[in-house]
Amino acid sequence: MVLMALDHVRVYSGLPAGGPTPGIFFTRWITHFVAPAFAFLAGTAAYLHGRRLADRGALARYLVSRGLLLLVFELTVIRISWTFNLDYAHYILAGVIWMLGWCMILMAALIWLPTRVIASFGVIVIIAHNAVMGRLLHAVPDWLGQVLYFGGPIQLGHDGPTLMVLYSIVPWIGVMAAGYAFGSVMLMETPRRDRICVAIGASAIALFLLLRGLDVYGDPQSWHRDSPMPAALRFLATTKYPASLLFLLMTLGPLLLLLPLAARAEGSVGRFFSTFGRVPFFYYLIHIPLIHLAAMAVSLVREGHVDPWLFTNHPMMNPEPPNGYTWSLPLLYVVFFLIVAVLYFPCRWYADVKARNRDSLLRFL
Repeated sequence: MVLMALDHVRVYSGLPAGGPTPGIFFTRWITHFVAPAFAFLAGTAAYLHGRRLADRGALARYLVSRGLLLLVFELTVIRISWTFNLDYAHYILAGVIWMLGWCMILMAALIWLPTRVIASFGVIVIIAHNAVMGRLLHAVPDWLGQVLYFGGPIQLGHDGPTLMVLYSIVPWIGVMAAGYAFGSVMLMETPRRDRICVAIGASAIALFLLLRGLDVYGDPQSWHRDSPMPAALRFLATTKYPASLLFLLMTLGPLLLLLPLAARAEGSVGRFFSTFGRVPFFYYLIHIPLIHLAAMAVSLVREGHVDPWLFTNHPMMNPEPPNGYTWSLPLLYVVFFLIVAVLYFPCRWYADVKARNRDSLLRFL
């Protein structure tokens, strides 16, 4: 949750994603862990919620209703928060919340299968999609191929708006399915659960290093390509849209390897970060407009006015920032730390409200 805010502050800073300096590269790279964690642990949470409900029908209805809610918010509140404009005639965003919503709806069908079958489906999608999806979708309409896998702009009607698909459904449905099956691991005794986490995480990291080193499969972009970027950075610059096998191994491996440590987080630091985790969707809904407002304040202080660039179609269809707008990297981090500190207080308040009203509609937020 915290790392996500870092990347979204970067969007409004005007600094490019992934370069050209190591500082900017790793500012973006560290946030790559966010989407895989969201999709994987959303699946895990669905499994654990299903165990509490003890009713697959109730779980399926919950997943469909929550998925639809996410889609509605993505296309309305979240889109306006990113842009602070109502330019729906030209731009609609299909971002990470769009992807999570569709995957939850699809999971409502998958949960009726045995857990081992769901696990197999998830792993096969993660491993094989780079090899097969292009061929499987060759005969389908272009727009469907973009929604399912390729992403990119989709013109809605002859003169309609552009739907910018940032997050396709595949391979993320595989990640969520694998996370759902992983929920059974989370119910094991702690020593056994930790051993499995370490084994899976270390294996994923080793497989990433092997496949990336050989450069034979798992990512459409070779790290041996001609580029001014240092070789070590090219090695880590895997493809996120759509998320390649190597991107997922690179991110899910460390996530699972470190999960036993995260589960033991205690004290004030542990309570601080767990506060955000207790209200993830609420956090998401308020963090983008807060960052956007902070960027307007920075612009007012630095330029004497709020730059019109901040009202263009972020984060995908906005032009390059105007000359003199782009922030320094230290300024980006100062704003980021202030944003996280401010977000803690409404999240703590809402977590308490939600805890007192467990059976209300607040459970969807």
